[in-house]
Amino acid sequence: MSSLHKSRIAEFQDVLGEPEIVLEKLRELCFSGIPFDGGLRCLCWKILLNYLPVEKVLWSTLLKKQRELYSQFLKEMIIQPGIAKANLGVSREDVTLEDHPLNPNPDSRWNTYFKDNEVLLQIDKDVRRLYPDMAFFQRPTDYPCLLILDPQNEFETLRKRVEQTTLKSQTVARNRSGVTNVSSPLKTSAPNSLSEYEVLPNGCEAHWEVVERILFIYAKLNPGIAYVQGMNEIVGPLYYTFATDPNSDWKEHAEADTFFCFTNLMAEIRDNFIKSLDDSQCGITYKMEKVYSTLKEKDVELYLKLQEQNIKPQFFAFRWLTLLLSQEFLLPDVIRIWDSLFADDNRFEFLLLVCCAMLILIRDQLLEGDFTLNMRMLQDYPISDVLLILKKAKELQDSK
Repeated sequence: MSSLHKSRIAEFQDVLGEPEIVLEKLRELCFSGIPFDGGLRCLCWKILLNYLPVEKVLWSTLLKKQRELYSQFLKEMIIQPGIAKANLGVSREDVTLEDHPLNPNPDSRWNTYFKDNEVLLQIDKDVRRLYPDMAFFQRPTDYPCLLILDPQNEFETLRKRVEQTTLKSQTVARNRSGVTNVSSPLKTSAPNSLSEYEVLPNGCEAHWEVVERILFIYAKLNPGIAYVQGMNEIVGPLYYTFATDPNSDWKEHAEADTFFCFTNLMAEIRDNFIKSLDDSQCGITYKMEKVYSTLKEKDVELYLKLQEQNIKPQFFAFRWLTLLLSQEFLLPDVIRIWDSLFADDNRFEFLLLVCCAMLILIRDQLLEGDFTLNMRMLQDYPISDVLLILKKAKELQDSK
């Protein structure tokens, strides 16, 4: 370990060692990248995403409360109507004349169950594709959810629920927008059939199953937005970061901590996923246009070239902005970009500058290329050096 790296870790430890963390100092440090060592990144992200307060004395009480609350969500939401367990505080309810699987009443618990299955099937399809070039999400977690997997209880795992659902996948596809495809050439396609995945033995669950559970509970708690394709790409890097925390005390609670950090992050970016808000000032269309207006200010020649070729920001910036660049780069690089994005006190203003920097860094190719060539380049971004991109974005920020 270099002396520079050691001194950087020491800087983080000093800031995080204070009884009350100075958020401005922490943001400044995190903006230039957070070391993985000692679980520093996991801790910093939890503070930057407003999960942990700056007063350290409050941490243990808050974490205990939030993790218990998450357990409660598991008990209440991952359970088949009509099958519950008395010792979890829920009395068994049998199928009755008033409420049964064929009951058309929208308030019927069975009706809710079947609607939830539609959402679950879409989540299941998407989380199985998470970073297919990495083995991590297919591997078993060291901390399977005992509440769900305990053979003594009657809770139904989401895995079994998916296996028993016979809905056709085309009836549940719910894309964020028809404007562009949210898949990226960078990602290889995953197998379609459930049987093409290695089935883990009873008592084990893969990391992707944990992510599925987080998204399902989020959808249940947020019926206004529920689940939209692409949310899997937002929760993936968060969960990966927390589930690989070198500190086992934190790592054990990666699922609950990811859920609350994801919920907080979605509170800030959820407007990107709500189609009816697209043209409002908080919607995605406004943000895409802001990328182009910033480009016009910084490089008018490139801006005019893209305009001349009728290359609209919807064709590429939609995915860049909505998914926080999570599909444009490899996971370790996405995580490094997110260090800077989460540290941005203007919350994702820096993301617009990163997108602008990405365009300027390939300006020569874009100025020479025709529409087809340029579209291909923007859909499959050619530069993999994220530090170069972040450096350029910082230059744009400082030149304002």
